[in-house]
Amino acid sequence: MRGATQAKWAACAVAVALAATACGGGGESGGGGGGGANGIVSSSWGDPQNPLEPANTNEVQGGKVLDMVFRGLKKYDPKTGAATNMLAEKIDTTDSQTFTIKVKDGWTFSNGEKITAKSFVDAWNYGALLKNNQKNAYFFGYIDGYDQVHPASGSARAGTLSGLKIVDPMTFTVKLTQKFSLWPDTLGYPAFAPLPQAFFTDHAGWLAKPIGNGPYTIEKYTKGSSMSLRKWDKYPGDDKAQNGGIDLKVYTDNNTAYTDLIAGNLDLVDDVPASQLKNVKADLGDRYINTPAGIIQTLAFPFYDKKWDTPGGIKVRQGLSMAINRDQITDQIFQKTRTPASDWTSPVLGADGGFKEGLCGAPCEYNAADAKKLIQEGGGIPGGQLKISYNADTGSHKEWVDAVCNSINKVMGNNRACVGSPVGTFADFRSQVSQQKLTGAWRAGWQMDYPLIQNFLQPLYYTDASSNDGKWSNKRFDALIDKANAESDKAKAVSTFQDAEKVLAEQMPVIPLWYQNGSAGYSDQITNVALNQFSVPVYEQIKVK
Repeated sequence: MRGATQAKWAACAVAVALAATACGGGGESGGGGGGGANGIVSSSWGDPQNPLEPANTNEVQGGKVLDMVFRGLKKYDPKTGAATNMLAEKIDTTDSQTFTIKVKDGWTFSNGEKITAKSFVDAWNYGALLKNNQKNAYFFGYIDGYDQVHPASGSARAGTLSGLKIVDPMTFTVKLTQKFSLWPDTLGYPAFAPLPQAFFTDHAGWLAKPIGNGPYTIEKYTKGSSMSLRKWDKYPGDDKAQNGGIDLKVYTDNNTAYTDLIAGNLDLVDDVPASQLKNVKADLGDRYINTPAGIIQTLAFPFYDKKWDTPGGIKVRQGLSMAINRDQITDQIFQKTRTPASDWTSPVLGADGGFKEGLCGAPCEYNAADAKKLIQEGGGIPGGQLKISYNADTGSHKEWVDAVCNSINKVMGNNRACVGSPVGTFADFRSQVSQQKLTGAWRAGWQMDYPLIQNFLQPLYYTDASSNDGKWSNKRFDALIDKANAESDKAKAVSTFQDAEKVLAEQMPVIPLWYQNGSAGYSDQITNVALNQFSVPVYEQIKVK
């Protein structure tokens, strides 16, 4: 999901209106609340690309909010990533293709509306329907009738998914187009969240102030500035908020966020800038978090541009990959908070989950002589220069993009063979990427939506998948993904997904760079701070002194 892309995942040259006192630490920001259980936590943030519709949010900043405001049928354990039942009483199947879902009784939305089977069915139908233009529509692609409500071309031929049937107020069935034994584990992703009737009857009003069913409610949102979330006292789940609320502060430079944290004007920074990694342990001590996460960073290419989609382009991309000194960059720039990538997934999956170290092989290993030779054999860098676009507001991207270009330039013996191309904001950058406006490479990546190897492959590289921004297409890859999804035995499914990944090694549609750790720093005004396996703070567990 989430493009840190995705993934994976924050922010702060704060708008002038956000004076230092407005960023106040502990419980003093965003309207007060004191300390203890009513204390307010202030945290850095980046403005989401899209309105916060669950089926229309596929990037990290919006995902952080959805994780606080919504709960679905499944929830991923913050420590292990395991999918456990949340609103699902049970999910049964006898054939791994038709599933019967019983929704727990006693849950409501924050406006008091009871959550029923219809709350899910209506939401999923909305998310899938072509005219609603939801970025995560493909998540419903396994359900019978998707080709009718969301055809590849032309207008929709149906208004609802034929594979969804309400059995009784708290039960519905889902029929998939094929066997997919792992499908229930995908249901913790926010696209599958239930929606209240207000979403449909007053859509504009709902977008202005979303109503959900999670531990927090949205009190106020000023785009480009801040969002205030407050604890929902009537939340029925067992993961109730341990604080009074979260004030998310938009930053366009996370160095500024870090400075505010050190100055006592901010409680939490969930993306420690690369320039501060040498100082962070001295600055924060045990209040610095560095932990593995399900995130991979990559370089993507525009296959919609013919000069990149050539037979020789494979050698060029493999050569560029070999020209990147990953070990040096992760050591010097990232202070070992990144690990050089040797495949297209993440080590947090483990061997049983699909991670296979070294699957990429030689193209992911630094070799200056072979790199230059491959690039030349492939016809050279299109246009004579590689431009790497990146958003300049979050993620310390300038430092590593410059380092990647320096590595490539050294290999090519040309200090202009590769240059960075900054885009001011994440929202603008993502718009240019998703609208296929870029003509060179761009920084990409993926923060897993759920801990399955399928999630690192299909959304990004399957033909016309919603996060396949470069428009790469390969029939052999697609066929292997389809075969893996249809496999009811998990071990066999994982092995087949790895076969699909070997196609990526042969074709190099994107260049794997490194696996990313989650990093965060926090003030002495809060405790119990942790990042989940998606590198997102477990906001509801944070306590204010």
